[in-house]
Amino acid sequence: MSPLQITAREAVTGPVLGIVGQLDYTTATELRDRLTTLTLRPGQRLVLDLEGMDFCDSSGLTALIAARNLAHAARADVALVAVPANTLRVLRIVGLDQIFPLHPDSDAATQP
Repeated sequence: MSPLQITAREAVTGPVLGIVGQLDYTTATELRDRLTTLTLRPGQRLVLDLEGMDFCDSSGLTALIAARNLAHAARADVALVAVPANTLRVLRIVGLDQIFPLHPDSDAATQP
């Protein structure tokens, strides 16, 4: 497992955060802190690209929910991209696949 790295870029639909490494108890605050630096406008979509994520525990899931809450407070959308199989399984077990739109890749999630 590797430490968390967060990259950011802008797409036509809004910000895209790439999450690489471990999203867990020790690193989830990094994502939460990064979220506070975003400016989301109504109608935009916050995309969280999880393709490089190695591991996600309950603190990581809580950080993803915080991202969703931030987006909804700004009247924006949120989407998860390239969710690793082990994390997707957990999302399905706890029902979070019902509140997060899931996309296979960034291109699909950033289409207007």
